[in-house]
Amino acid sequence: MARRIGVKRYTAPPDSTIHAMNEPSAADAARRKRALRLRASLYALIRAFFAERNVLEVETPILSEAGNTEPNIDSFSTPFSGHVSAGSRERWLRTSPEHAMKRLLAAGVGDCYELGRVFRNGEAGQRHNPEFTMLEWYRVGWDHRRLMRETCDLVQAALAMAGRAATIVEYTYRELFIQALGVDPFDAPVEALQAPLAQFRIDAAGLSRDDWLDLLITHCLQPGFPRDRITLVHDFPATQCALAKIRAGEPPVAERFELYLGRYELANGYHELTDAAEQRARFERDNQRRRARGQHELPIDERLLAALPQMPACAGVALGIERLLMCLARTDDIRDVLAFAFAEA
Repeated sequence: MARRIGVKRYTAPPDSTIHAMNEPSAADAARRKRALRLRASLYALIRAFFAERNVLEVETPILSEAGNTEPNIDSFSTPFSGHVSAGSRERWLRTSPEHAMKRLLAAGVGDCYELGRVFRNGEAGQRHNPEFTMLEWYRVGWDHRRLMRETCDLVQAALAMAGRAATIVEYTYRELFIQALGVDPFDAPVEALQAPLAQFRIDAAGLSRDDWLDLLITHCLQPGFPRDRITLVHDFPATQCALAKIRAGEPPVAERFELYLGRYELANGYHELTDAAEQRARFERDNQRRRARGQHELPIDERLLAALPQMPACAGVALGIERLLMCLARTDDIRDVLAFAFAEA
């Protein structure tokens, strides 16, 4: 769930802070109880789903010496005050369990999943909370297309728990843009990508081609996805590979997918890269972009790079639990599915 382009940060009005310190109303208490029960039911369903498939639940560190170099994600950091023999003083709160889980895969753990808290700085409001829950899992020997269908099965099971179902449509990234906007995302000039966004106030300074493509999804495509439809999108531009393999072709594509339920992006999955040299180059490019933007460079995860050559061929996916809960509860406000939102924490 790496996108932050165009996200509007939330600043609570003065009376919101005052209300947060008051005793909750009966309506607030009832809403909170419903949200907690729905979350507990979803967690039970997830654990049963993976138990039936012999996928092991694991737990990995929340604090790390390495950070997420992705320029569109801001990480929280905290200082460690113990003895220097414990390592780096600066520790980073994880934005996902991905790196640690891949080290477990390299150690031979096999199919595994983690359901736990992750943290992203600067994202708070109606659709974002700086602390949220992520479900991430890996399937050894699978590609992104096979994992995409299992992700769809899990979402359908969650909908069934709530007495609902969804239709399913599947596109390649290129098909989606051509059918919906009449624009080829691989070949169209940047001016053609900018044209449908003219109605929005967007600061174009420093935006890359991929940023414009991302904005087309968030501003022009997602809002039109029907509420009770699962939209599967796969085979992204190679420049959006993140930690995914690139498949040669004309054009080459990143073997990744995204799953949307209604207008919400729920999951982002990859056919995972296992080439340590290529991964290092991608981390370094991320930090180059950070420097160009005036952002803080982040330490590269050397432990992950050392483990990658031993990691088996696999596919992995991350799914945002709060986004799924919002869809199940039919709400557009993330605060409706949290025990306490950021302003109340």
